[in-house]
Amino acid sequence: MTIAFLSSMDWSPLVLSVKVATFATLLALVAGVMLGWLFARKPFPGSPVLESLFMLPLVLPPTVIGYGILVAAGRRSPLGAWLREHFDYTIIFSWHGAVVASAVVALPLVLKSASAAFEHVDRSLEAAASTLRQSPLSVFLRVTLPLAWPGILAGTLLAFARAMGEFGASLMVAGSIPKQTQTLSMAIYDAAQAGNDDLALVLVVVTSLLSITVLVLSNRFFSLR
Repeated sequence: MTIAFLSSMDWSPLVLSVKVATFATLLALVAGVMLGWLFARKPFPGSPVLESLFMLPLVLPPTVIGYGILVAAGRRSPLGAWLREHFDYTIIFSWHGAVVASAVVALPLVLKSASAAFEHVDRSLEAAASTLRQSPLSVFLRVTLPLAWPGILAGTLLAFARAMGEFGASLMVAGSIPKQTQTLSMAIYDAAQAGNDDLALVLVVVTSLLSITVLVLSNRFFSLR
């Protein structure tokens, strides 16, 4: 493959993939930390069942996740109809839809890592901070979260890698529109379908290198737990 070929390539799928994965990971991080703390520290009757529901994207086919998002927020759903009527907005066939789909499939990775990280925090350190007239929020921000952060960050990096590679759910919700919703995984599929093996190979290499980098960083943070 020549430099001319690489320079003539459309790199918009890479840019869009990074953007989608970044926003999706931020959403998964916020929700995953809150839910992870809730399930680790405040168990309640039925919490195992509820946690299992949030973990379903790990085992369900991506098309099922995509269909669920369409049912919940599609144009014919109450939420989708309300958004369209009041804001003339829909997540269907937009990169925002890819963000939502990627966040849903990435959430379990953050949730599980955060829950395990909070469970391993030494409670005596939190108790000691509480005796110094620290509010529960202050104890969480100054003691609990910093101690749990390596594990949370490791799970967050895995969530980013998962969001980067999301295909099935995003395809159902956002489609594969060049320069608008076509991420790396979709561009690889389209290139392979069109018989453009050179382009598909380059995109596969780029995706693999990004994934390897994220996995190496994730393993490093797991070792710091």
